[in-house]
Amino acid sequence: MRRLMRFRLLFVLSFAVFPFSVRPLYSQSVNFLGSPVNFGDVNVCAPGQTTPSPCSKTLTLIYKVTAGGTLAKPKVLTMGMPYLDFTFARSSCVGTVTTGSRCSVEVTFIPKAPRLYSGAVEIVDGSGTVLATTVISGIGQVPPADFTLTLTPQSLTVSPGSGQTVNVTATALNGFTGTTTVALSALPAGVASIPNSLTLPPGATQTIMLTAGNTASAAMANVVFTGTSGSLTHNATLTLTVAAAGTSVTTYHNDNARDGWNSSETVLTPQTVNATTFGKLRDLTADGKVDAQPLYVSSLSIAGQTHNVLITVTEHGTAYAFDADGGGELWHISTLATNETTSDDHSCGQISPEIGITDTPVIDRGYGANGAVFLVAMSKDAQGLYHQRLHALDLTTGAELEGGPSEIQATYPGNGYGSSGGMQVFAPGQYAERVGLLLMNGQIYMAWTSHCDQDPYTGWLMAYSESTLQQTGVFNMTPNGPSSPHYANGEGSVWMSGAGLGGDTQGNIFFLDANGSFDATLDGNGFPAQGDFGNSFLKISTNGNKLAAADYFAAYDLQAESDADEDLGSGGAMLLPDLVDAGGTTRHLAVGAGKDTNIYVVDRDNMGKFNPSSNNSVYQEVSGALSGGVFSAPAFFANTVYYAAVGDYLKTFPVTQARLATTPAAQSANVFAFPGATPSISSNGTQNGIVWAIENQSSAGVLHAYDATNPASELYNSNQAAGIRDHFPYSKYVPPTIANGKVFVGTTSGVAIFGLLP
Repeated sequence: MRRLMRFRLLFVLSFAVFPFSVRPLYSQSVNFLGSPVNFGDVNVCAPGQTTPSPCSKTLTLIYKVTAGGTLAKPKVLTMGMPYLDFTFARSSCVGTVTTGSRCSVEVTFIPKAPRLYSGAVEIVDGSGTVLATTVISGIGQVPPADFTLTLTPQSLTVSPGSGQTVNVTATALNGFTGTTTVALSALPAGVASIPNSLTLPPGATQTIMLTAGNTASAAMANVVFTGTSGSLTHNATLTLTVAAAGTSVTTYHNDNARDGWNSSETVLTPQTVNATTFGKLRDLTADGKVDAQPLYVSSLSIAGQTHNVLITVTEHGTAYAFDADGGGELWHISTLATNETTSDDHSCGQISPEIGITDTPVIDRGYGANGAVFLVAMSKDAQGLYHQRLHALDLTTGAELEGGPSEIQATYPGNGYGSSGGMQVFAPGQYAERVGLLLMNGQIYMAWTSHCDQDPYTGWLMAYSESTLQQTGVFNMTPNGPSSPHYANGEGSVWMSGAGLGGDTQGNIFFLDANGSFDATLDGNGFPAQGDFGNSFLKISTNGNKLAAADYFAAYDLQAESDADEDLGSGGAMLLPDLVDAGGTTRHLAVGAGKDTNIYVVDRDNMGKFNPSSNNSVYQEVSGALSGGVFSAPAFFANTVYYAAVGDYLKTFPVTQARLATTPAAQSANVFAFPGATPSISSNGTQNGIVWAIENQSSAGVLHAYDATNPASELYNSNQAAGIRDHFPYSKYVPPTIANGKVFVGTTSGVAIFGLLP
């Protein structure tokens, strides 16, 4: 009511001073619409002062041209004060205007003192004659007591496993004396604030720590800090970026395609890798042989400290976490149950003298609170019974996660050699889990090999739920093989010299099956009539969590090769990226090779199946491309496939228009003895590519580094340094792991770490 009375008084005073304010003068060529205009209450601010409420207010006045002519810039007048509190901001009509035009004038009110203000806006023509006037008014008020909330900095980046601080300040305005409670909202998943809220006295600054957990995914968010004091509420916004975790190698050969390529290596280059600047930094000692590829997790928070972490497992059944930079042990855990030992080697020298953890584990950094390591371990209890178990270990402590371990058991319909009552039964003692585990779509996939082809055995592929560790699928590659002859009585195991099962984005699994039963009699879809796929390149569908053969390729002479133990199963499969052929068709290809010196390129959409007279149905066969058998896996970089077969050079096969070169474009100067080598690649994008490979020299290991564009150019090998500085014992089949300026090599006693010398 008081404000209304003030306005009425102001209007009367204004009318007395400006008697033309209620109607236009001089031919009434312009009419204001909606006059007079009241700006209401606006805060009075000292020079440079800011308040939560505006220190000014701008309004738009509308007038209509009733007779055309020329208009000049409007005038804004103030009554009773020596300075302008109302200022002209903008006019939409200056110059020639036509009858009927609607024009606007923007006027800004900036009160200098707490009082009542009045003024007027005049519309004038080109000669300065006033055409129309309207009254304007407003009240300058003392700003109420209030506060502002500010953040320093206003933007922040955190990495998984680490934290950053934000300073929060509540600044008192106009005599504000209250306390301010600050709460946070819109934090991205995996990010926590310590503390969760603050209480700030006037003028105080406190610090909040924002921490990204180990499982936090890359994200960007506007985090809102809300300050509240009584009825007053103000917000401040922090732009928060959760950075992608640094380079990590969490599965065999870097990814589910198994290409062995780390494309984000910035430290190791052809210029920095040589015997003068690069070499062995240290040996990490473990309690047994390391037959699995070491894995690497960057920026992992353990006990409040951020580490780059190396995960390795041994044949003594132990899993380790080491600081990858300093070498200190972070944790270790035995997978053996009470009164158990590791398995004996079953009088087979392939995995000897003991069998514990042979497979390369798989890490899910986003699992649970801290991430998890999944692995399969073999053991033997006090009664002489063998066990195969799937373990899920907390990535930061090694503790067994809820639900684990899971005892691995399986049956599958079949009447072949070793079956009972129409079922094949998985016997834990007859098998070893050598292949690298595959994690895909929340499922963990594993496959099994024999001990030196000791019958009876068949080919097993299994799926377990990552979240429950319960079995969700079983497939047997040779369930109905007859009891003779040897290499046809079931068998068909999966070992691939320790390579990982491959997986595509459609959820299909790819691998090479070893010698075993194959039904040359095909059904109407071209599949083996009895479901036996020995010595084949297989594609397994996982639709509906059911494992089923979706496609395959088998060489026309597969039986002769199986009889001669020259099967496909010794090599690993690798999926190539999408490639466009000469006709413009996008091809989805995979590469595999075994003991017959040929490289097979299959179309993953149409693998070729079996033709008893030729291999014409396969996408491409590169016959005799290699000088020996493959007991390793290939690598891929810059449209080039790399192979290092037994008794052969490291060779490069460029891919052009979705076809593999039939002869190598380049090769290393040295030859690799048994078992050849599985190369790994490091580069910074497409630049500074290096091929890394481990050579067996009479049980001594030699780490080689080659220019990826031409392996004939060797950058380094671990025999070049004086003495035994860079020497290490050789463990077969293990590829090197490259991450963040270091190379990790599994040995018979632990892990050797190479990098730039201090």
